[in-house]
Amino acid sequence: MLILFSLKKWLNLTLVNYSTMNFEKIYLQNPDFPNRYISPEKLFSYLQSNHSDYIQEIGTSYLEKPIYKLSIGTGTINVLAWSQMHGNESNATHAMLDLLVTLDKAPELKEELFNKIKLDFIFMLNPDGSEKWTRLNAVEIDLNRDFHNESSKEIKFLKKAVASTKYDYALNLHEQRTIFTTDGVHPATLSFLAPSENYERTLTENRKKCMAVIAEVYNHLKELIPNQIGRYSDEFYPTSTGDNFIKAGMPTILFEGGHFIDDYTRKGTRKYYTIALYYALKAISELNSDTAGWETYLEIPENQETHYDIVYRNVKLNTDHECILDVAVQYREIKEEGKDEISFVPFVMEVGDVRRRKGWLEIDCTGKKFISATKYPKLDAVVDFKIED
Repeated sequence: MLILFSLKKWLNLTLVNYSTMNFEKIYLQNPDFPNRYISPEKLFSYLQSNHSDYIQEIGTSYLEKPIYKLSIGTGTINVLAWSQMHGNESNATHAMLDLLVTLDKAPELKEELFNKIKLDFIFMLNPDGSEKWTRLNAVEIDLNRDFHNESSKEIKFLKKAVASTKYDYALNLHEQRTIFTTDGVHPATLSFLAPSENYERTLTENRKKCMAVIAEVYNHLKELIPNQIGRYSDEFYPTSTGDNFIKAGMPTILFEGGHFIDDYTRKGTRKYYTIALYYALKAISELNSDTAGWETYLEIPENQETHYDIVYRNVKLNTDHECILDVAVQYREIKEEGKDEISFVPFVMEVGDVRRRKGWLEIDCTGKKFISATKYPKLDAVVDFKIED
C-alpha cells in the first residue's frame, strides 16, 4: 500500500500541468540548431522532415532556393510573421523553431494558443543572404527597403502572401546591432516598435493595437531581463516593409533582437526572443484587436546608440610626439567557408577621443605598449595591433 501511494505521489509530481505554467519555465532550445548560423539546406530538410503537413513553398529566391511558409492553428485571428528578411538575422528563425519544440512538450498551451489564432510563418525570406550571412539578397538588394520598387523576387512573395489573406496582425522580425542600449548601461536585448504610418508619427488605432501587444510582452519580460527591453525609433521610413504594411491598414509589430552581455552567438537573446514571440501571440489571441493597456508601451525606454564592442583607453602610439588616444573596435560577423558558425572579426571604427561612447569591453592601456607595424590604427580595417605590458 505504501509503495502504491509513493508511486502515485511520484506520478503526480512528474505530470506537469502546463496550462498553469509560465512559458519561460518550460522553454526548450531546438537541439537541431545549436549555432547562430542556420544553413538554409539544413532548415529546408528539417521543415520537410518534421513539418511537412504544415508547410508550403510560396516562391523561390534569386538563386532558386525555396521559401517556405508554415501554417498552424485553427483560430479566427490571422497572424503573419516572417524571419530573415535580412540574411544575417537568424534569431527569429531560431525563435520559431524553439517555440514549436517547446509547445510540442506543452500540448495544453499549444492547443489554447492555436485554437484562437492561425499563424502563417514565412521562414527565411532571404535564403540567399542567409547562406552567405549577409544583410542583402543575392543581387545586393535590401528587401526591407524594396517595398515600392519590387526589384527583388523575394519581396513580391511576401506582398503576395499579405494580399492572399486578411491578416489581423503581422510580426516583422529582425535583429539589431550591439551598439544599442536602453539607458547607456544595459544592452537592448529586445526592442519593439509600433511603426509610424506617416512622417508626423500620428498615433492611429492600428498603432495602438500594436502598442497593446507590445505592452503585454513588456509586462511579462521586464522582470526576466530588467532594463534590457527597448523601444525602437518610430521615424517613418517610406520604403520600408513594416511602415507600408501598417500604413495600408495591417497592424505590424517590429521585433529587434539585440545584444546580451558576453553572448555574441546570442543564445540568451534567442531564448528571450522566443519567450517574447510566445507572449506576443498570446496577447494577440486575447486582445483580438483591442487596444487596452497600450499606454504602457510609452513607458519602454527608447534605444540609445552608446556602445562599441571594445574600447581601448589611453593608448600611447609609437609616434615622434606624445600621442595618447582611444581606439574603438566593433566586430563584423563573417561566414567562413567550411565553418558551421560565424566568425567575429574585430575592425577599427574610431580613433581619438571616444569618451562619448562606451565599450562592452573596456581595456585601460595606461603604461602598456602599442605593438603594430603601423604608427596609427587604420580606420575600417581589421585590428592588426597588440597591447602588451
